[in-house]
Amino acid sequence: MRWKLISQDTERTYALVLAEGDEVVSTIEAFAREHKLTASRLSAIGALCQVGLGYFDWDKKDYLPIDFDEQLKVLSLLGDLALHEDAPKLHAHVVLGRRDGSTCGGHLMRATVRPTLEVLLVESPAHLRRAFDPASGLPLIHIES
Repeated sequence: MRWKLISQDTERTYALVLAEGDEVVSTIEAFAREHKLTASRLSAIGALCQVGLGYFDWDKKDYLPIDFDEQLKVLSLLGDLALHEDAPKLHAHVVLGRRDGSTCGGHLMRATVRPTLEVLLVESPAHLRRAFDPASGLPLIHIES
């Protein structure tokens, strides 16, 4: 992965270019740890293969897996980074395009880049923290009043 700081007015903005073979979630979370990012938003486009998505089943309080072993275009990848147990945790949703023009999407669990993923990562000036939500069983962003 290559990266460049492209702005640092009130928010630092990074452009990350993930390379073929990079695992998306772990690479972005490692970058966030290294640069001490505690709250950020991101968007990305590119292409992936070997993708694992999830669809949250409210009754089971767990993600149902949706796996793809094909070349897919990233039409939209949106998400955020917030602290969970003192480490940055990526929460992202993705819409993927298939060869026939159909789309699929869900919560991004894992994915391998092929050939590139271009990410814009914008750090927020204040940190965000995730806390366990008993109703959903998920670590959700907690905003203190």
